[in-house]
Amino acid sequence: MRELNDDELHRYARQLVLPEVDFGGQAALMDARVLIVGLGGLGSPAALYLAGAGVGHLTVADHDQVDVSNLHRQVLHRTADVGRAKAESARDALLALNPLIEVTPVTARLDEGKLAAQVAAVNLVLDCTDNFDTRFAINAACAAARKPLVSGAGIRFEGQVSVFRLDRPDAPCYRCLYRETGSEAEPCARVGVLPPIVGVIGAMQALEAIKVLLGMETGLAGRLLMFDGRRSEWRAIGLRQDPDCPVCQARRAAS
Repeated sequence: MRELNDDELHRYARQLVLPEVDFGGQAALMDARVLIVGLGGLGSPAALYLAGAGVGHLTVADHDQVDVSNLHRQVLHRTADVGRAKAESARDALLALNPLIEVTPVTARLDEGKLAAQVAAVNLVLDCTDNFDTRFAINAACAAARKPLVSGAGIRFEGQVSVFRLDRPDAPCYRCLYRETGSEAEPCARVGVLPPIVGVIGAMQALEAIKVLLGMETGLAGRLLMFDGRRSEWRAIGLRQDPDCPVCQARRAAS
């Protein structure tokens, strides 16, 4: 187990006292590599909390640029970042928060080959995107590489989060929850979103990611947790593997 230096001991002191973390867990976080796809309303709080917790290497991917209309909810970015690549703005913000970690920005759109390479290089993936095509592609790449996936979504006053243990052959995947045919995400620009909604869900994604990296049972593996911001209520539904899901069929066949 790696030893923590004085700067690390001081920075992570409040989580080191947690028995679920301790020195071994902190070392595991510092050795971990995580890919965050999407650096908007979900990816912003998720990335900040993972950086603060000391996850050692964050690859942050987003091909978009910062727009002034993003700033009310995308808390990684500042007014001075308008027009910059989101991945580069995110890198600067995360290193300003925690210079002890490494951050690799990816500003190009991730096609199938590039996505597969990025997923293969990490321990865990966070899907913080806002469209079904990208979500399905990330799910397929994580299934092929046997990497856990933490998925979140938020719109209007509602949000949802789940953990797909794609490193386990009997676990459901995102494709088991949504069919590709006829799936269409509602754009935030048209229907709107209240900023704290994506903040809550992004923070939950970071929490679940940290628990996976620590080897803890997340409680959301095989469950979809849904948040109603109007009523401030949570409810959960169980998920199971769809026997007709082509992604899971391929995963089982390769096991």
